[in-house]
Amino acid sequence: MTKRAGFVALIGEPNAGKSTLLNRMVGAKVSIVTHKVQTTRSRIRGICMEGQTQIVFVDTPGLFRPRRRLDRAMVAAAWGGAADADIIVLLIEAHRGLTEGVRAILDALKERLPQGQRVALAINKIDRVKAETLLALAEEMNAAFSFEKTFMISAERGHGVNDLRSWLAGQLPEHAWFYPEDQIADVPMRAIAAEITREKLTLRLHEELPYQLTVETEQWTDREDGSTRIDQVIYVARDGHKGIVLGKGGETIKAISTASRAELAVFLERPVHLFLQVKVRPDWEEEAERYSEMGLDFKDGNPK
Repeated sequence: MTKRAGFVALIGEPNAGKSTLLNRMVGAKVSIVTHKVQTTRSRIRGICMEGQTQIVFVDTPGLFRPRRRLDRAMVAAAWGGAADADIIVLLIEAHRGLTEGVRAILDALKERLPQGQRVALAINKIDRVKAETLLALAEEMNAAFSFEKTFMISAERGHGVNDLRSWLAGQLPEHAWFYPEDQIADVPMRAIAAEITREKLTLRLHEELPYQLTVETEQWTDREDGSTRIDQVIYVARDGHKGIVLGKGGETIKAISTASRAELAVFLERPVHLFLQVKVRPDWEEEAERYSEMGLDFKDGNPK
């Protein structure tokens, strides 16, 4: 049997369901999912086997109008992931339709990408609208941009996902696999562990605070008894933020630590000892080292 392999970039507005689709395709959680926008910060590669084809999905940060250095670096990472891919899948939300943000992405696809770049459309969250609305939206989208193929899916429930996966597998070039057959992600375990803790923070904290913090795994020790000790630092921008993350009597940080430790133990299939520290770094968003930890290019955050 001929082997195939290639890269598929998932792009769309924040919260379109890219991370949910990636996790569904891979069959495991490799990208964090929350109800808050701009959760994914860096390009995360999830690896999926479909027959003799290895599909490397690139989950990109949502495309939006950047305001801060971190925003600009995230958007640059998203377009970089798209430009390098064999096929791009644009995800839009069925109930929101052709928004201003989606129009901006379509314009950018025409301007930024080389001619002949292959783009498919996936209309997500189809369970939220009626069939006639879906068909009208598909027509409107295909009039606005020449998509190779249109799929109706629910990433959360799995509807239509198998059709999308098998179509992608058949479209990728003949090529040796890039990764071992049993590998599900091209992200260091330290980074996945940090992302799991950041997810718990994002779900627990309110308003803007999740966007003003970052998590790094400082130490990782596999012990002789089969357990793993993980030491992480949560960087926040202000003293007031530190108090919110800790919570009254340390309640909030304890709850976050418990939830993160439980998920890490399942993911790593071993007992985990998790130790969290909260440090105030007012200018962490201006430090190149923080961007390296997130897999982003600090220079991409420079104003154009």
